[in-house]
Amino acid sequence: MRLVLVGPPGAGKGTQAAMLAARFGIAHVSTGVMLRQAVQERTPLGQQARRYMDRGELVPDQVMVGIVGERIEAADAETGFVLDGFPRTIPQAEGLAAILARDGRPLDAVVNLVVPDEVVVRRLAGRRVCSGCGANYHVAYDRPRVAGRCDRCGGQLVQREDDREETVRRRLEVHNRQTEPLVSYYREQGLLREVPGTGSPEAVQAAIVEALGQATGPRATGRGDRP
Repeated sequence: MRLVLVGPPGAGKGTQAAMLAARFGIAHVSTGVMLRQAVQERTPLGQQARRYMDRGELVPDQVMVGIVGERIEAADAETGFVLDGFPRTIPQAEGLAAILARDGRPLDAVVNLVVPDEVVVRRLAGRRVCSGCGANYHVAYDRPRVAGRCDRCGGQLVQREDDREETVRRRLEVHNRQTEPLVSYYREQGLLREVPGTGSPEAVQAAIVEALGQATGPRATGRGDRP
């Protein structure tokens, strides 16, 4: 099975991708992890990407497509994969389609996790991160035992700059503007499956599986996604 997950920041794409990978025995391909790995391993494409990242610029589409192409040809992706965070643009989607067509293994579906903007703002603006170990908490849904302190290491909990409400709203504006053409692109191809991204991780997973037309079997277990 070959899947793409799209949705706004805070929609739970990472959690759902990991659960789908465990359920179907396929690779979870995260753009962030994949990019960092390519840079760390100093692959030719990774070195190209690093030049842009060091300047604070977006990695060009052609470089991202090349890095993804290398990753999905790895042994653990032979049985399938779920892409989390890629593609983000029409050129990236077209590049991915060309790679898959060359290998004779087209996408099975694209799942769009639909979450209202106000829900995303509540999820992300309420998130707090431990300055010591990086553990996540939430002011409403997942409070620490001691206010402002991490349960694991006792570190101070802070709000990341990109989780501030005004920043989250700007991120959503950019995401909505970029994603609308991509969603339309996959809808026209008959690949799009739209699933509500609200509710518990298990409920969202069940909705995704139903949308994919798969029989509901034992669910992948996991701690789930903190808001």
